[in-house]
Amino acid sequence: MGPDLDETDIEILRRLEETNDKNLEELSNELDLSKSAVHYRVNNLKENDVITEISANIDPHTLGLDMLIVTEVSVSHESGYAEEIGDSLTAIDGVNQVYYMMGDVDFIVISRVQNHDQMHALIDDIVEIDGVNETSSQFVIQELQTGDRLLDNTSDGMIDEILD
Repeated sequence: MGPDLDETDIEILRRLEETNDKNLEELSNELDLSKSAVHYRVNNLKENDVITEISANIDPHTLGLDMLIVTEVSVSHESGYAEEIGDSLTAIDGVNQVYYMMGDVDFIVISRVQNHDQMHALIDDIVEIDGVNETSSQFVIQELQTGDRLLDNTSDGMIDEILD
């Protein structure tokens, strides 16, 4: 599966997901470990690509990025299309996430913009990509749950699978 993790590693990850501005001393105190032990474990989690980056979570609404768009993209199927079209989709201003899918659509694109003009430009940019046949966009009315905090929504059974 992945790297060998224990309960302490999971608690470090949980606390780092809660806020990325915790320092080693705070983690050390919360987990009753030495700073060197926490430092070693965090470095180990980074080296094993469990922690890919530590960054700030920015509230998009504070920047006026209030329009959240989910776009389904269907493309012509030619050899190597997924990587080329995927790269083109990720390069569009306003695109935050791109997923290559199996099923009725080829890509799901999650975007944020500030206004209708930006939204139209973004959709036009998607449609203009060579190989894109069809798009269907939905606009989010209310965000009920957002974020990248994986452990908040991970059941005890899933945690047990990670630890096994």
